[in-house]
Amino acid sequence: MARNTTVAAETAAPPITAILAKFVADHPSRGWSDAVEHEAHRTFYNWLGCAIGAARHEAGEAALAALQVLEPSTQASVLGRSEKLDMAGAALVNGITSHTFDFDDTHLKTIIHPAGPVASAVLALAEHRRLAGRDVVDALVLGIDVACRIGNTMYPDHYDRGWHITGSTGTLGAAAGCARLLGLDVAKTGMALGIAASQPVGLREQFGTMTKPFHPGGAARAGLLSALLASKGFTASPRALEAPRGMVQVVSDKRSWNEVTDELGERFEISFNSYKPFACGIVIHPSIDACVRLRAQGVKAEDVEKIELRVHSLVLELTGRKEPKDGLQGKFSVYHGCAVGLIYGRAGEDEYADAVVTAPKVIALRDKVQATVDNTIDEDAAHVTAWLRDGRKVEVHVEHAIGSMQNPLSDAQLEAKFESLVVPVLGEPRAKEITGACRTLAALADVRTLTALCRP
Repeated sequence: MARNTTVAAETAAPPITAILAKFVADHPSRGWSDAVEHEAHRTFYNWLGCAIGAARHEAGEAALAALQVLEPSTQASVLGRSEKLDMAGAALVNGITSHTFDFDDTHLKTIIHPAGPVASAVLALAEHRRLAGRDVVDALVLGIDVACRIGNTMYPDHYDRGWHITGSTGTLGAAAGCARLLGLDVAKTGMALGIAASQPVGLREQFGTMTKPFHPGGAARAGLLSALLASKGFTASPRALEAPRGMVQVVSDKRSWNEVTDELGERFEISFNSYKPFACGIVIHPSIDACVRLRAQGVKAEDVEKIELRVHSLVLELTGRKEPKDGLQGKFSVYHGCAVGLIYGRAGEDEYADAVVTAPKVIALRDKVQATVDNTIDEDAAHVTAWLRDGRKVEVHVEHAIGSMQNPLSDAQLEAKFESLVVPVLGEPRAKEITGACRTLAALADVRTLTALCRP
C-alpha cells in the first residue's frame, strides 16, 4: 500500500542553531545587568536547596543504586550525600533530586523548570574541572537562555501534545552550558546543540511517578555528554534545530523563530524565573494560596460544608487527581493542595508525605472540594468559595499567587525555604555555610569549595 511521505514543513527557517551557538560561545562573561546576575544566584540557590533536600528520597536512592552498578569513577558530588559518581551520573542524580519534590524554579511563560537540567550538568562538569564560580554563573545564564528561548518558540503546542518541556528543552540548555564551560568555539558549540537536539527527554504521561524527575536528570546527563562528544570532534547537523526534519519542526507545529532571535544577548530569560513556595505543580499554587488566605480569615476545616474552586482548564488537566494514593500523586492533585492549604496553612514537602496524603482528616476535606473550569480565569489565578456549616460564605480571589513574577518570593523567604530543605539533611550550621557560599558564588575561585559543603 502506497503511503504519503510528504509532511508539511518550513524550508526557509532562520539558522537558529548557528545563531545560538555563536551567542553561547562569544557572549562576554558577566555580559548582563546586576538584576540578571542577582537572579542567576537566586536560581542556583533555589536549585541547590531542592537537590539537597531530596537527597534521601527513594527516587534518588534508587537512581544512585542503579548507577553504582556501573562502577563509576568518582568525578563529581551527589549533593546532600557522601557518595560521588562520574560527571554524567552526578548530573543525572542531582537533576532527579532537584525535581523530586516539585519545589524547583519555573519559567512561567513556558512552565519549564530550567535550573534542573542546566545547573545539574554545569556543576558536575565544573567540579571535575575545578572551575571558578564565575564560569558556573555564566554557563547557567546562557544555558537557561537557550532552553527557554527554544521553549518560547514551541510553547504551548509542544507541551500540549504531551512533551515534558523541561526535559526536551533542558537537554539543549545543558549542552549549551557545558559547551560554554569547555570553552568550545562556535562550530563545536553548534555540534553540541545538534547532538542534544536528537535527545529530547520526557513525556507528560509520567507525571506523578519517579520518572517525571528523571526528565531533568536525563536532560542534564544528555546535554553534558553532547558537549563532551562535540569537544572531541563528534559531528551533527548544523541545522539540527530548525531544519524541516530538525527537532523544533518535528516536535511542534508552533515555530515562533523570532523568540530565539529577539533581543538575544540583551534580554535574558532567567529574569523571568520564579520560585515555588509550595511543593507541587505550579498551576495548583493559586488555589493553595487562596485556601491559605481562607485560613488566615478564620475559616477552619471542621466548619466547612464545601469548597467551590474555579480555575483555568489547564489546572484540572494537569492536577485533577481526586484520590491521590501517595505523595508523588498528591503533587498533581489540586484537591489535596486545597485541603492542606486550609488545614496547615502551607504546602511544603511535609504536606506531601504519604502519611498526610492518606490521613483521614485530609481526605475528608479533599472530598469537599468541587473544582470547575472557568476559562475567564488566567492560569495563574483562582477563585475559591468556602461554604460553612453556619450558612456563611467566604470568598477569595487570587489574581497572582505568591511566588509569581507579580508576587515573588523575597530573598529572605527564599532563604527560609532553603533552610527548611537543607537543615534536615545537613544541619543548620552547614546550611548557613552553604548560603554564604552561594551568595558569593561568582567570586569562588574553585566551585569545589561549595560542593564540599554540600556533602555530609
